[in-house]
Amino acid sequence: MTEKAEQTRSEISKRYSDAIQKTSCCAPSCCAGSEAKAPLAKTAGYRPEELAEVGDVAESSFGCGNPLAFSEVREGDVVLDLGSGAGLDLLIASKKAGPSGRVIGIDMTDAMIERARANVAKAGVTNVEVRKGLIEALPVEDASVDWVISNCVINLSPEKERVFAEIARVLKPGGRMLVSDIVVDAIPDWFRENAAMVAACIGGAISESEYLAGLERAGLTDVAVRSRLVYDADQLESLTTESELPEVEALLSCCNAETKTSLIKALAPQVAGKVASISVFARRAADASH
Repeated sequence: MTEKAEQTRSEISKRYSDAIQKTSCCAPSCCAGSEAKAPLAKTAGYRPEELAEVGDVAESSFGCGNPLAFSEVREGDVVLDLGSGAGLDLLIASKKAGPSGRVIGIDMTDAMIERARANVAKAGVTNVEVRKGLIEALPVEDASVDWVISNCVINLSPEKERVFAEIARVLKPGGRMLVSDIVVDAIPDWFRENAAMVAACIGGAISESEYLAGLERAGLTDVAVRSRLVYDADQLESLTTESELPEVEALLSCCNAETKTSLIKALAPQVAGKVASISVFARRAADASH
């Protein structure tokens, strides 16, 4: 673990610890006002009945999709959520896995863990456990889970190859992964390096081809993109102007409202069409061993 990677994780943890207090999010699909978050979550693949079952947990979602939308989680499965946040996907997965199944959430941020545990307790579910840990070094046994899911989190990791290797390690032979995440294609370095864009899940993202290749290098098979939403300039404007994440606010703090709008309208077209939310599937081979 490098010093730079540890510093990045520390900054990210603080960022989301602060942000959870505002119930904001990092993706264009849910960066509107809180009154609009649940309806907009439907466009990320969440069905109205799923959101109704979890109550106001959806308002604390920081995701960019629904990693369970195309999954085949069944009764009795063990599901692992990387970067489980406030627990939206944990609660949805808990219903799919049923009383005989088990759902494990991993997060590195104490405030998120506290919020998730409170939401799990409020929901009255008994098959969900939230553990503190890094997605690069999962506190999970080898070959112990049927499904790995994640929602707009792996892009934040400074050591994505380690994350991919950990996914391969914890999956049972034949186990499957389905994650929603942000990928980028040839965005300018100045945009990538800006702290506000890292906060908005863009700066730390890699290309789709790099993402898929990383999973394959980890030994996973059947790697494929199941859905893709490419963001246009309007969605990217919304991501920045309506975000409540501290770094985004700081970036725009020197500007009045008119200047902010003009600035973002000028910047957004430069990366329009180069940022996408994807749903990625992969499988651990049935005869795999570690």
